Amino acid sequence: MRIALFITCFNDTLFPATGRAMVTLLERLGCTVEFPPDQTCCGQMHFNTGYQRDCVPLVRSFGEVFAGYDAVVTPSGSCAGMVRENHGRVAEISGDPDLAASVAAAPKVYELSEFLVDVLKVTDVGAYFPHRVTYHPTCHSLRMLRVGDKPLRLLRAVRGIDLVELPEADQCCGFGGTFALKNADTSVAMCSDKVRHVRSTGAEVLVAGDNSCLMHIGGALSRQRTGVRTLHLAEILASTEADPAPGTPAAAVTGTRKPKSGKPKPGKPKSATKTTGTTKGAKR
Repeated sequence: MRIALFITCFNDTLFPATGRAMVTLLERLGCTVEFPPDQTCCGQMHFNTGYQRDCVPLVRSFGEVFAGYDAVVTPSGSCAGMVRENHGRVAEISGDPDLAASVAAAPKVYELSEFLVDVLKVTDVGAYFPHRVTYHPTCHSLRMLRVGDKPLRLLRAVRGIDLVELPEADQCCGFGGTFALKNADTSVAMCSDKVRHVRSTGAEVLVAGDNSCLMHIGGALSRQRTGVRTLHLAEILASTEADPAPGTPAAAVTGTRKPKSGKPKPGKPKSATKTTGTTKGAKR
């Protein structure tokens, strides 16, 4: 199976670690992952703000870049939703029958949890993440893609994890792309509710399948100095004892702790695991 990584412009620009984690994870599961370097924006921002005709060249480029692959996998439910639900509408608006045929023939785009559970038929991906975690289901993955509990099934299989339910999890965080800019007061109020629920769980980490929402919520968590960090689902699923997720304390991985006095316990831990590692890149 030829798998293409559709990283999305948001992740490529701001969260490249998520793409590396996806490659690490998928290769560990036996997949061969390729990264088409000519990929561009899927057109979601243009489409959602009323510039549908400006999406036409982006949709045409998407079809050309990803033609021939068996599947396309992306770390974004919103971008996957744009391709699957709206590229056909853009082709209709263009009135170009060749573009409509290209969209119809394009390989299916999967959000990461969909691909793992529905295509690879796995839930236990061999991950290890010894932290208290709560999960925020993003709106597009929940309502447009209808991924259901697939991300939670994957998280429940992670060894060492303490997964706690997020109150009112199905409520929007208030990001919504340009909605956060055009309706800032409403967006901030919605995010404040989300942050209050996250804090109530006592979680160390908030996880989601879209970094756009995590950036929005994470900004508020940071400004309130909550100590809660955000991680994409791919980064937790890629994490192992030998290669932990970025920012994971060594003590959490090796199982050692400092005593209350702050002095280290005598003796060396059984294993010394680095907190960061180099991941193998996708083929270009």
